[in-house]
Amino acid sequence: MAGKKKNNSTTSDLLAEIIVKGIEEKKGENITSLNLKNIKSAICDYFIICDANSKTQVEAICESIETEVKKAIGLRPHHIEGIGNSEWVLLDYFDIIVHVFLKESREFYKLESTWADAEFKRYQN
Repeated sequence: MAGKKKNNSTTSDLLAEIIVKGIEEKKGENITSLNLKNIKSAICDYFIICDANSKTQVEAICESIETEVKKAIGLRPHHIEGIGNSEWVLLDYFDIIVHVFLKESREFYKLESTWADAEFKRYQN
């Protein structure tokens, strides 16, 4: 059912770790996890956001995420958007939505400010 969150925190926490590993493999920058579990109107448990320096790197990060998740737990994204222009790619894993931005696009859209009441975790590069 669209928009319905699952209540399996352990699964989404593990998936988040795997996704971050995939981002780090391709040197994604400014990795941030927004924990949305306690926000009633949220459509997922986490947003994971990062940025890249080029469209090629955006594509490489997305491919790395897909590879790492498939290898670790056999899961493919339910939906992918934006791969055509590679300025902002969204990978939808139901419980987690990953946003891979070109730096300029991330600065323009300021997605984190939309979810200011979320719990933030920033990863070191």
